[in-house]
Amino acid sequence: MGIALQKLPPMLDPLPGGKVVINAVDFIVNWARANSLWPLVYGTSCCAIEMMATGGSHQDWSRFGVEVARASPRQADLIILAGTIVEKLAPRLVTLYEQMPAPKYVIAMGACTISGGPFYYDSYSVVKGADRLIPIDVFIPGCPPRPEALLYGIMKLQDKIRRESIRHPQRPRPIFNLPLSNAMTVTAKAWEAEEKQKQEQIKEAQEKFKAENPGFKQYQQPRVQKPDMPEISRTPRALPGKPAPELFAIIKGHFPSIEVHNVPEVSAEKIAALGVEYVLDLAASAEQYIPLINFMKHNAALDLDFLIELTAVDWKTHFDIVCHFVSTTHGHKIFLRCKLPRENAEIPSLAAIYRTAEWHEREVFDLFGIKFTGHPDMRRIFLEDDFPGHPLRKDFEDASRVVKRPY
Repeated sequence: MGIALQKLPPMLDPLPGGKVVINAVDFIVNWARANSLWPLVYGTSCCAIEMMATGGSHQDWSRFGVEVARASPRQADLIILAGTIVEKLAPRLVTLYEQMPAPKYVIAMGACTISGGPFYYDSYSVVKGADRLIPIDVFIPGCPPRPEALLYGIMKLQDKIRRESIRHPQRPRPIFNLPLSNAMTVTAKAWEAEEKQKQEQIKEAQEKFKAENPGFKQYQQPRVQKPDMPEISRTPRALPGKPAPELFAIIKGHFPSIEVHNVPEVSAEKIAALGVEYVLDLAASAEQYIPLINFMKHNAALDLDFLIELTAVDWKTHFDIVCHFVSTTHGHKIFLRCKLPRENAEIPSLAAIYRTAEWHEREVFDLFGIKFTGHPDMRRIFLEDDFPGHPLRKDFEDASRVVKRPY
């Protein structure tokens, strides 16, 4: 249809009244396109809630012709990018855009979509602006924008569509491909220079005012007296299950060399002194790791049958593998950490003991580069296979993705 319409101007413009016909066709076609936008079903974070509210009964974007949200890009002519765009989503978004028939339009909604928003600094995974991927027609700032702002953006897009002509087919905006920069510092310096210039311009007036009003003192807002809030006492409440000293005594009987994190020369009395809300935090060696976890799971008194979390901490000098176990029968919990060297960090997998460890360990491998021997599927889970490095390591740097915070 679009290609056929583009053949009309060379044929009709030379004829008497041909330009009037083309203008009439422009008006009818643009009126139809502007008032029958079919958006693609798309939303990744909080802006999507505002977009859904815009389509709901209170705002009802169908009043503006945005009637049918389509699940297929081949039946849509508008993408409202509502929410954060991450690196792994980026190529899929480009594919969706390329599968849409022309003419097609894009609205970028919210700070995260437009520039990365609060994730512009120190983020390895968020794309710093959707216009680095696909052409954008309308930008709607906000975090998130209200439904009224989205309706206004839709009306601005409709104005743009009505001004199109088959004599000059739609030309999408160019992709923004400039390198990442520290926009905050650049803007701060620009503001500082502008303020300095402004002060120089009014310096003479300021000196004249001071000479004419020697006793003038600028008004200062009085400080509000801080109210004296009485301290509310809190009664510690015992955790469910067996207390930490009893759990420690059971484990100490089978693993005499076991240690407790940040408790030197540990004993049951020292653990009891930490209070009834203390969760036992064990520090095991690499040799104790698997035998200790097997014991904690299968010992009837402990019965730590559920692995809540397995993650890692980068201390710059070494890694800590941190596990969080709970007994669904008794209710008590135990932390377990195991120290690993930074170079060639490797530890046996818990996948054969806890099935949930399979996903946790893949996440740790993806983000820290720690390998788990015996894991059934040791590959990345969040990032692409060719992602350079492991982003939660303290030494990770990638100037093409990460802008360091200037403060």
